[in-house]
Amino acid sequence: MNELKIVTEELLVLAEKMMNEYKTRRESGEKGDFYTEVKPFADEVKEKNDAWKELSMSWIKDYRPKHLHLPQIINTFDNIEMLSVHCFFPESSYNRFISHYQSVSYVLGTQLDELNESSRRG
Repeated sequence: MNELKIVTEELLVLAEKMMNEYKTRRESGEKGDFYTEVKPFADEVKEKNDAWKELSMSWIKDYRPKHLHLPQIINTFDNIEMLSVHCFFPESSYNRFISHYQSVSYVLGTQLDELNESSRRG
């Protein structure tokens, strides 16, 4: 469970990075270079995201948290993948990007709350 907590926290930091990257790109109008920026970042995110999905699915099956369910994990996984690439492209839909970002932040935040709560209960 501790590993899941760490990966969840790391993904929250990466989601924040994606939001900042997207805002910067929208202001400058510059696209990210695929080989030097987009791919290395997306690969880093994918590694964490894959681990998070596996750990989260096991955790949900074992602990049955009140506020999180398997479809949310799968949707969040997909949204994180999408955000990690779209954040480098200023023409990406603003409303869609913000909506996916908020959804990801909500699920990851809720999961951290649940993990902290269950570790307090021991």
